[in-house]
Amino acid sequence: MAVDHYENFPVASVLLPHPLREPVAAIYGFARSADDIADEGEQPPARRLEQLDAYRRELDAIEAGRPTAHPVFRRLRPVIAAHGLPLALFHDLLDAFAQDVAKDRYADYGELLDYCRRSANPVGRLLLRLFRQDSGANPARSDAICTALQLINHWQDVAVDLKKNTRGRIYLPQDDLARFGVSEAQLQAGRIDPAFRALMAFQVQRARALMLSGAALGRDLPGRIGLEIRAIVAGGLRILRKIEAVDYDVFRRRPQLTPWDAPALVWRTFFPQTDPIVAP
Repeated sequence: MAVDHYENFPVASVLLPHPLREPVAAIYGFARSADDIADEGEQPPARRLEQLDAYRRELDAIEAGRPTAHPVFRRLRPVIAAHGLPLALFHDLLDAFAQDVAKDRYADYGELLDYCRRSANPVGRLLLRLFRQDSGANPARSDAICTALQLINHWQDVAVDLKKNTRGRIYLPQDDLARFGVSEAQLQAGRIDPAFRALMAFQVQRARALMLSGAALGRDLPGRIGLEIRAIVAGGLRILRKIEAVDYDVFRRRPQLTPWDAPALVWRTFFPQTDPIVAP
């Protein structure tokens, strides 16, 4: 697993068949570089959006059969052609990255899910397409896993995201903040109290239930893609347990995977958990 924004993205994982490692790495290169445009450095928002628009034009050039100039797209173009990858999924990712530049609050869970639909779900659907497993119930179960991974990343990065954009980025839904009695001032201060712990416990359980609702995908798909998905699910669930282990204090100790987690992840990959799905 890579680190930083796409730490849950399986970059050229040893579980992937060798012929698919370059396609996955090319997709990762696109997603990571576009995410960096939206998040990294000191550029003003207008400049970030201009660069993301340039990425859109590269996708349009691929669709129209025109030459592509950017190295990210010179690497990505043959992968798109060889595997028939839908360009709409790449556009969805760019829309989500552009949204990160301009939007820093989410009114409710439904609005956050719509963001995840574009920021996370396309990655899973692209992987399914690479493996020729993008039919039946598979896309919906992949969406559940990918959205859960995105939510898990948000909850482990509450403190990190508060440092982004001009006034800080908050993915915790505004209506949930109000319902649990947690203010933005409390988040900015990094103050942990029973209300914040209850809020985070609710978000953790909701993400876990969503992850488990899609986890059967890893058990049903054959061979290495099944192992890959089970490893991703195991990693996400372990981060949730780490959030609980620090009593939801994600301000002082960012829960993340380390080499010490490898034995447990291997175990869960080959013997996936079958915990009952408990609604939050």
